Amino acid sequence: MTQEQVRLAQHQTGEARWKKFGPYLTERQWGTVREDYSPDGNAWNFLPHDLARSVAYRWGEEGLGGISDDQQHLCLSVALWNGQDEMLKERLFGLTNGQGNHGEDVKELYYYLDSTPSHSYMKMLYKYPQQEFPYEELRRENAARTRLEPEFELLDTGIFAESRYFDVFIEYAKAGPDDILLQITAHNRGPEAAPLHILPTLWFRNTWAWGHAASDAAPMLRATGPAAATADHAALGRYHVYCDEPAALLFCDNNTNYHRTGDPFGPTGTGRYYKDGINDYVVEGDVTAVNPNRGGTKMAAHHPLEIAPGEARVVRLRLSQQELAEPFADFGQVMAARVQEADGFYECMQQELPPSADVCNVQRQAFAGMLWSKQFYYYDVTQWLDGDPALPRLPGRRRKGRNSNWRHLHNQDIISMPDKWEYPWYAAWDLAFHCIPLAMVDADFAKDQLRLLCRDWYMHPSGQLPAYEWNLNDVNPPVHAWATWRVYQMDKKLRDNQGDTAFLEAVFHKLSLNFTWWVNRKDKSERNIFEGGFLGLDNIGVFDRSAPLPTGGHIEQSDGTSWMAMFALNMMRMAMELASHNPVYQEMAGKFFEHFLYIADAMTRGGDGQFNLWDEEDQFYYDVLHTPDDARTKLRVRSIVGLIPLFAVEVIDEELLNSLPEFTERARWLLENRPHLAQLVARWQEQGKGARHLLSLLRRSRLRHLLKRMLDEQEFLSDFGIRAMSRYHLENPYVYSTVDTDFTVQYVPGEAESSMFGGNSNWRGPIWFPINYLIIESLQRFHSYYGDSFRVEYPTGSGQRLTLQEIADALSGRLTKLFLKDSAGRRPAFANDELLQTDPHFRDYLLFHEYFHGDTGRGLGASHQTGWTGLIVRLLRHQLSKNQAASLIAGAATAS
Repeated sequence: MTQEQVRLAQHQTGEARWKKFGPYLTERQWGTVREDYSPDGNAWNFLPHDLARSVAYRWGEEGLGGISDDQQHLCLSVALWNGQDEMLKERLFGLTNGQGNHGEDVKELYYYLDSTPSHSYMKMLYKYPQQEFPYEELRRENAARTRLEPEFELLDTGIFAESRYFDVFIEYAKAGPDDILLQITAHNRGPEAAPLHILPTLWFRNTWAWGHAASDAAPMLRATGPAAATADHAALGRYHVYCDEPAALLFCDNNTNYHRTGDPFGPTGTGRYYKDGINDYVVEGDVTAVNPNRGGTKMAAHHPLEIAPGEARVVRLRLSQQELAEPFADFGQVMAARVQEADGFYECMQQELPPSADVCNVQRQAFAGMLWSKQFYYYDVTQWLDGDPALPRLPGRRRKGRNSNWRHLHNQDIISMPDKWEYPWYAAWDLAFHCIPLAMVDADFAKDQLRLLCRDWYMHPSGQLPAYEWNLNDVNPPVHAWATWRVYQMDKKLRDNQGDTAFLEAVFHKLSLNFTWWVNRKDKSERNIFEGGFLGLDNIGVFDRSAPLPTGGHIEQSDGTSWMAMFALNMMRMAMELASHNPVYQEMAGKFFEHFLYIADAMTRGGDGQFNLWDEEDQFYYDVLHTPDDARTKLRVRSIVGLIPLFAVEVIDEELLNSLPEFTERARWLLENRPHLAQLVARWQEQGKGARHLLSLLRRSRLRHLLKRMLDEQEFLSDFGIRAMSRYHLENPYVYSTVDTDFTVQYVPGEAESSMFGGNSNWRGPIWFPINYLIIESLQRFHSYYGDSFRVEYPTGSGQRLTLQEIADALSGRLTKLFLKDSAGRRPAFANDELLQTDPHFRDYLLFHEYFHGDTGRGLGASHQTGWTGLIVRLLRHQLSKNQAASLIAGAATAS
């Protein structure tokens, strides 16, 4: 075991709480639903960026490169000032959904470079301009642009010209679970000396000002010397703060400055030294804004520096429960040891990777992004709906508004976020994907995350999983069972084939309730055709599926029904695993096997024997519009909606079937006595490679037809993966006409050009990692049954025929090359940005975007959505060298 693995084991057993402190601050608490106490539910406008420095948050804290304890009592982050800006750089700036021409968007440059899973070592980089930060220019230029134009980014302002910026590296190392070292290294990349104020900032989350009887008494920070202080908290105890050189210690209180904010915030707490006091002291020179008695609930160590061109300056701080006589005597030694241990941990992780420094760099930064994206997430819906005694009374209609039927929900945990600026709230299906790469470095954390959404105080009593704070009622694809089974398998391999059946069983029982919720709520006609609604696919269809249809009626969803078929198979496979330990689960396995068969029947015959989601003419799956006059119309949009039936595939070994006689007998009876079901699915009774049996929505012929379209470069196949919509619709848009309106769907490879479905939706063609990952995995599953004898033309029309495993590897290669340098040293995700492509201080720092341009591969959307784009770490293992790829294609051509 590496030293990092020892720490993880100690944390899991409770011997040492190495994860007590971590990167649990969000990057944006302003503009969130939790902090929204407006009468109209407009979260973005209620608490905008401009007020964030002055308002004490109710439900969480934000910071730049920050950490906190796991209940976010005590927070530590970095503030900066270049002597030019209108405010301290304490938080990341971005545009709201209404301000951006393509929705909300962070307008900063920052990179997560490293983290161990215990956070014993962490490193990030923030690029801070030396000139005044262009807040207003970013707002103005984006407001002037239409949806047909690209976003106006920070780089477009020219603020980094002549390298007039600071590279600010923020590093944390732990000497022990409660002994934390912070090192800030600022490099002046510009041609002239420039000022930089560095302010390591420590504060307590405000838990005392809301008027509840159980609220904590206010904690206290106090100076104990010129460069030392103590932090006292009723729950945490006492911590000691040390600065490595004389610095002005500035104190104020984490209370709302109601003189600046006005109603509806009102006073929270007493005193005169408000949350923005340190900002006002440094930026405005207001010496009355900080406490001269050097005490409060927020403090900063002020280091005003002048940094010469090409020079680097270092600021250090130590936070420890131990009182240390010489806190910096071993600082360098501890920092170096943690770096070395992090290297050792990732060297073990990279043994299966190709011997490429670039591949290893991509993997390590992807893991860093995932681990930095943990967040303390606190949301008690009952308290949020009712309001707090110390705040102004809330309108009564609020109690019947957003999330009002989720009063049981109480979230107060460390959760993996999609993106801590753009999506600083968990999303049910995002989180399922996160757990796959997280399981590679910390399987216990991944399992805890999957169990979390199934807890009674998360899952609705009806069985629904919470979606996300903007609308907990929304419906995400049911991928939780898939993720649970995959994480169980990964963990079992790490445990020398000893599966954590307690984890599997706990989640299985709760997901059985969730499956029942789907059947009862989303199959209202009881025909096994599901109407899931939005389903997280950003409305790539004709209509907004989360809203009432303009035609009336409902949509019989190809994707919703396919997701449920996949859900049934995942549950069946989990039950079979549990049945190996407890035979009673054989009956549950049989139940889900049977349910899968009925869904497969509905996919083929429309649930009532009259209509088919599969289109024989186009050889593709489509959604079907079912109008009130009982007419049905296939919505012939070729999108990933029609590819999702690929995901419902399971391969069962004969040996496993023989060990489950009750299940096997039930399956045999169904297939013999319900021949209409048996003939609809792949040949269960025909053994494939290695005495295996296949369950799939796709028989061999349909699989070939679907892959023919998917692997066509004029349709779905891009140089960088599978597009969300067929490129066929570029020249052949789909039009659905009603009496009043024509609804048009056209291929758009990048940002959305239509506002039909809201500011941050309606994508028409980009490449999404989670869908691509499931496609690749499904092809691997099909190959495990069919073997090398089943070959498909790749790309369509090329004459080259590959096995399904080879195609899966080739698709992995297309996706991974988004991030990897090509022969010219360029990364497609950086597109034509020369600074990112060629500058030595940019070119090896990576962003993991939400999605990618369907033709060029350029990174788009949220820039730090390592959450699901972090799946790249699973695909890098299949990265082929050019010689290997050429050999593969040559071999395939010979075989054909």
